[in-house]
Amino acid sequence: MDAQTMTLSPSAAARVAAIAAKQGRPAILRLSVEGGGCSGFQYKFGLADAPEADDLAVEQDGVTLVVDSVSLDLVAGSVVNYVESLGGSAFKVENPQAASGCGCGSSFAI
Repeated sequence: MDAQTMTLSPSAAARVAAIAAKQGRPAILRLSVEGGGCSGFQYKFGLADAPEADDLAVEQDGVTLVVDSVSLDLVAGSVVNYVESLGGSAFKVENPQAASGCGCGSSFAI
């Protein structure tokens, strides 16, 4: 797998580092895709203790983004960003493969 197929933005890396430090965990963000959500697939985020053998791992500012090989097929080329607005703050995936998405940005269709 090509490490250039995913990008973790500096703002997302900073937020993961802050969360991981507060929880005393490694600064490793796992992105996975599950069936469901209002558009067909939904993004799932969580801290990981270590990358798995088949993960794609991308580093930004000392933080690692890991994506399993099955999910990577659905999110390759994406940028994981962290945005703050009046409506709240959240990790957002800018997925060039998504044909449509829901209003909240947590699910998508291909």
